[in-house]
Amino acid sequence: MRAQRHEERRAIATQHGYGHKADHAGEGEATPIPAVAPDVLKSVVERSLDDDKAQAVTVIDLAGKSTIADHMVIASGTSRRQVAAMADHLMERIKAAGIHHPAIDGQEQGDWVLIDAGDVVVHLFRPEVRAFYNLEKMWGVDLPDMPAQSVTGREEALHA
Repeated sequence: MRAQRHEERRAIATQHGYGHKADHAGEGEATPIPAVAPDVLKSVVERSLDDDKAQAVTVIDLAGKSTIADHMVIASGTSRRQVAAMADHLMERIKAAGIHHPAIDGQEQGDWVLIDAGDVVVHLFRPEVRAFYNLEKMWGVDLPDMPAQSVTGREEALHA
């Protein structure tokens, strides 16, 4: 399953010009697309979140359960600013590890940021939003204990 996913990514990258470099004579010579082992990438993510004081970090092993990734990491920040800053730092570290085009969504709002680094998918939340969506439940994992935050209702949690 993982090998098939890697081959699909390699084909897409090659199709879009990644993984080849032209030499001076004009002929293309194949260069390897950098591969970062899923466990190494997971460690980079965990270390970055630890450095940024992320709260309630949960790592879910998806290998054999899903083809979207090998690991899902879910963490909380105390504010929109912290969530956005964690996402920014994480993007820098993921790129430095060799993943050149990770996808990111939600950084401007800072309530829920999704980072897709290929074999590792990261969800960063404010605690209220995380409690509302409870992604852990979908994967059969208990929501970790988080610091007390006032969540008075569904609408407030989504629009705070």
